[in-house]
Amino acid sequence: MSTFVQKELDDFFHKLQYERQLSPHTLDNYSRDLQRLRQHLIELNVSKLSDVKESHISSYVAQRHRRQISAKSIQRELSAIRSFFNYLITEKQLKLNPAKEVRAPKIGRKLPKTLDVDQVQHFLAITETTPIAKRDIAILELFYSSGLRLSELVGLNLAQLDLKQGLVTVTGKGNKMRVVPIGTKASHAIKAWLKIRNHHYSPSDDALFISQTGKRLSARSVQQRLRYWAQKQAMPTHIHPHMLRHSFASHVLESSGDLRAVQELLGHSDINTTQIYTHLDFQHLANVYDKAHPRARKNKKYT
Repeated sequence: MSTFVQKELDDFFHKLQYERQLSPHTLDNYSRDLQRLRQHLIELNVSKLSDVKESHISSYVAQRHRRQISAKSIQRELSAIRSFFNYLITEKQLKLNPAKEVRAPKIGRKLPKTLDVDQVQHFLAITETTPIAKRDIAILELFYSSGLRLSELVGLNLAQLDLKQGLVTVTGKGNKMRVVPIGTKASHAIKAWLKIRNHHYSPSDDALFISQTGKRLSARSVQQRLRYWAQKQAMPTHIHPHMLRHSFASHVLESSGDLRAVQELLGHSDINTTQIYTHLDFQHLANVYDKAHPRARKNKKYT
């Protein structure tokens, strides 16, 4: 039993090393991954290659998952396993690849970073009254008020604003149009900026936000201004435009629980994209629960 598939593995590694000329690091990974599978098959009393079934590979993946191996590592292992069985098929030792339809656990999406409500309030509490500060306040308020993408904000023209109704028409991804509300504070900030824009600068086009030279403000300039104000307001983290969009979505969802409405406001074509904010909301609730619920807290005396 101890020699089960060892010759086939040795032949496969020889091919990887001398024909495909893989790096020593990659070869070591392949070797470890396939030796673990080999041991698992032995433990399942599989004695012949032709007896290896999809269920055996699935049980191996489940075992690795139970041992809290990351989804990314399991995907890498599955890739090595599929390569090995494909090699056996080319060598006429097998007809089918038992790992072909086996899937690794999904890699968890990285949750976007957000600011809590108090952090947003502090960040937006800018007291400077220079023309540039008023423009920047309008930018920040609009980001957080309406959940705009950076490209959407810098692309805004005056005609897209309806401050009387408190609405802005946005051109999003794929040139899709959507109308989103503008909050009261954002409306006030935009009105204050428009007075300055129209009297202190010589706009070269209808862009809502312009530089001191009268040209449309670039995305890079907006990013730089956010970094400037994050430093000025002594924020504890790097702040970028998408963080304000994420914060907008998370706070609206937390207050309303209406995922479809958040999808519409953000301009997501697929609600699955929006659902990441339910994970953010759940994470917040889980943290509160862990800290507050007497049956959730671990009694360190007994752990």
